[in-house]
Amino acid sequence: MRKILVLGGNGFLGRNLCRYLADCGENVYSFDMAMPEAPDKRIEYIAGDFFDDYTLEETVKGMDVIYHAICTLNPGNSNEKCILGYERDFVQTAKLCSYLKNTECRMIFFSSGGTVYGNQEIQPITEDAVPVPINHYGNLKLCIENTMRTFNFQMKKNMLIARISNPYGPGQDYHKGVGFIDAAIKHAIHGETIEIWGDGSIIRDYIYIDDLCRMLYALIDYHGETEVFNLSSNTGVSQNDIVNILKNIQSDVQVVYKPGRSVDAKKIILDNHRIRSVCNFDMVSIEEGINRYYRYIKQGK
Repeated sequence: MRKILVLGGNGFLGRNLCRYLADCGENVYSFDMAMPEAPDKRIEYIAGDFFDDYTLEETVKGMDVIYHAICTLNPGNSNEKCILGYERDFVQTAKLCSYLKNTECRMIFFSSGGTVYGNQEIQPITEDAVPVPINHYGNLKLCIENTMRTFNFQMKKNMLIARISNPYGPGQDYHKGVGFIDAAIKHAIHGETIEIWGDGSIIRDYIYIDDLCRMLYALIDYHGETEVFNLSSNTGVSQNDIVNILKNIQSDVQVVYKPGRSVDAKKIILDNHRIRSVCNFDMVSIEEGINRYYRYIKQGK
């Protein structure tokens, strides 16, 4: 049985991935700053500081697979806190790559398909498009990607980059800086006004969390030459579309439009044919996903 470490195991992506891996019968280790409030008995939890060199080096020893989901920035605050990201996240991930030298451990890095590409004319965007990030969150992710590619070449490794679109579903918390669907559903249920920055025409590629976990798991057993994979639904949906889907569920949805933000690309749809060649299955549609998540929150879970 493989030993799989999830760095950032208490986060939205990390928690869901840990549970999915445990469901698949894997030996799962969740690493984060603190122990979770409701631990899963199938998962071994490690509390520690990712930015402490000794702790990180000791934690990764003996692991077969590492998912790296830790980032101190988010798209909304990255322009103000960019130096923190470059000084900490970038440097520490470079150290992590070096710790894996002379090991058989595979690392899969959680990059951001929603920000590394920037504004692209050709949509859906393939992995071969030239990234032109327009905020520091995307640029930080791209810097880490390029460093991983160099380590791959120099160490003859096959570390992989997962350019994740916009995941949503149980366990998400928009207060942490991302998650329009999460925010919209919770505001609607609580009778609060949904805030949209801009006119609601911004288009994103949303993927249900269960589908994302399935794709991430499939990457463990990929052994080709490709380094980068878009993990996405291959479908573009605007914020106004999401509001309209919600209105079909709950008629009294209220919306207010505010000035647009410079950190937001206008349209991001990621081509997912590459990952679908590795892991092909029937994905959850945006309508079904929003309905599922709405029912989940409504039930108070």
